[in-house]
Amino acid sequence: MGTSLLQQDSKSVFAKRSLQVSVLLWIACIAAIFPLSHGKLPFDRPVLAGASLLTQVILQAISPLPPLLLMGVTYLLTRRRTLPDMSSRAPAVSTALRETLVLWLYGVCILAVGQLLGRRLFGEGIGLHLNGSLFGPTRVQTPQEVWSWAAYNFVFYAAAPYLFFRRRGYSHEALNLKSANVQNDALVIFVVLALESTLELAGKGGLGVTRHQFMLGGLISFVVHLIGTGLPVMIFIYSILLPRYLRLTGSKSMTVLLGALSYAALHIFEYWTVYDSLPHAALSVIFVVTTFFGPGLIKSYLTLRTGKRVGAFVGVSRDRPPCDLGHSHRREDFRDSIAA
Repeated sequence: MGTSLLQQDSKSVFAKRSLQVSVLLWIACIAAIFPLSHGKLPFDRPVLAGASLLTQVILQAISPLPPLLLMGVTYLLTRRRTLPDMSSRAPAVSTALRETLVLWLYGVCILAVGQLLGRRLFGEGIGLHLNGSLFGPTRVQTPQEVWSWAAYNFVFYAAAPYLFFRRRGYSHEALNLKSANVQNDALVIFVVLALESTLELAGKGGLGVTRHQFMLGGLISFVVHLIGTGLPVMIFIYSILLPRYLRLTGSKSMTVLLGALSYAALHIFEYWTVYDSLPHAALSVIFVVTTFFGPGLIKSYLTLRTGKRVGAFVGVSRDRPPCDLGHSHRREDFRDSIAA
């Protein structure tokens, strides 16, 4: 009986038009890479410097598979709990639409100002990831730049929106900041984060550092990225926007997809993106979406299943570069300075 119910759920999910459209758009984006790139990508991504175009396209195409696996694990871990009614946490449709549009207008302004301010102060715009995250460093960053990056993102994507919506009378529960099942939430965070970290470390291999260096440097980098990426994304998207998406669409599958697209949208200005021509801009958008859509899926799904922003902790492990905040993101500096 349980198997038949699961099969029925699967059929209903895959029958969703939004999912079908998403799959078709995903295929179209992957296929468009070849004519737009003319055999070579414009991105400076050191980790993939030696990879062929075909290899990089395949990696983009299959990137949602690990998040989909984690979504399956999340379903198994939460199948017996009472799922929250997140739609009830959002205001009426008209208010939800207005707040969503205003927040996105604010977010676009913060993205633009971050680019201008970062280039003026440090020679590179402020994005949702530090230079060196995910694809390796392209330049040396100072501690001042790292902490300025974290402070800017935390203040303008997390603290300011949080204070604004609290002032408007929204409770912690309405903002997905109050747990309805602490024990299950903790279990979900631990299991999913452990699986994700294992997959990431298995894929990257050794970092060429001692265990002490790895633990200390990894802890520092985890905290920095939690402040500069995890918490801003948690508040901006999963505390505020996601309940409003559900109120506006009335569809959980559409809400998860919109949450994933929102996550990608906030990463539109990564350190490796290039917008100096129309083809390069199109490739940048395609690679941003295909890189961050998967992590956005699991974060959105986790939030819907738990009613809490546990997704803030998921994905931080994959954001960690091998860095030393006192010197640079180079592996040699990380090894030598932590040892000192």
